[in-house]
Amino acid sequence: MEVDFLLIGQGLAGTVLSHRLISNGYRVHLVDLPQATGSSRVAAGLYNPVTGRKMVKTWEADTLFPEIEPFYKSLEKLLGISCLYSLPIYRPFVTIEEQNEWMGNSSRPEFLTYIASIATKAKLDYVHDPHGGVELRKSGYLDLVALLDRYADWLRGGHRLTNSHYDEKLLQLTASGVIYGGIEASAVIYTNGIAAKESMYFSWLPFSPVKGEILTLKMPIQSNKIINRGVFLIPLPDGSYKVGSTYDNVDIFSGNTEKGRAEILEKLGNLIPRPVEAIIGQQWGIRPATKDRKPFLGRHPVHRQVFVFNGFGAKGVSLAPYFSIEMLNLVTLGKEPQKAVNINRFFKYI
Repeated sequence: MEVDFLLIGQGLAGTVLSHRLISNGYRVHLVDLPQATGSSRVAAGLYNPVTGRKMVKTWEADTLFPEIEPFYKSLEKLLGISCLYSLPIYRPFVTIEEQNEWMGNSSRPEFLTYIASIATKAKLDYVHDPHGGVELRKSGYLDLVALLDRYADWLRGGHRLTNSHYDEKLLQLTASGVIYGGIEASAVIYTNGIAAKESMYFSWLPFSPVKGEILTLKMPIQSNKIINRGVFLIPLPDGSYKVGSTYDNVDIFSGNTEKGRAEILEKLGNLIPRPVEAIIGQQWGIRPATKDRKPFLGRHPVHRQVFVFNGFGAKGVSLAPYFSIEMLNLVTLGKEPQKAVNINRFFKYI
């Protein structure tokens, strides 16, 4: 089989980049063996224009966010599914000072796109929000499991996916590209999350993996908004809620823990003082975060047919659509990605 690009991994990064390449007329083949704890299959899929304890606008939001919904809607149309849920995010204020700060932000041009409304007193009867809060738009979540499973079916239907473990020792570099398992390609692109850390080509990249745990549960409330403060609470179509997540960069392989469950439930109780009716499930995954919290895009400095598109961490749903354009331009036109995400920022570590 001859293709233009061989992608290793069909998580979010591999799915997004392969769709971008195929949509632009390139032949693609992916190698992937799904893992239940892969971050793409556990992540809540949240996209949020204002993040962090200080509630600051997401890095490069004005560039990233116009790409999000059109890109995923194109995948929905291709696959005949619904997996993108555009929902407002309500963030309660913790203090009067924070409320005053956001009243000021509401008149600043850079925030107008993302602020739907500001409440100066309690707005939702099931949320602890004595100082009110800000309701954000251009936000929501992506059902990653539904997307990844259906896209895998679509890829297999076109003989574009091999479901097997990737053995790097079998990869052959040639003058014209690479050969792997009878597949010839002009280049190979590592889109396989933290597994790329074990690659002989990219072990020098400063991944900083983080474990996260998430709960799925039932609560005696009805919400059509994502509530986000300390933890997020996402309403799912079946009436349940996804709540999370923890952040552990020390004990990243410990799986589901009672400590993680207790932490999520404590923060949820502070945000929404209502009883939990039932815990339906608990999941954990390892995010392919990076040392500087920016993704890895680029070409290997020595092996020019080897590339990486990786390191999207907890914000992959927001980051991947736009940066797949920069990656497309690199692998097809030789145009280097911007410095903030280009792996040449770490060449000193080789």
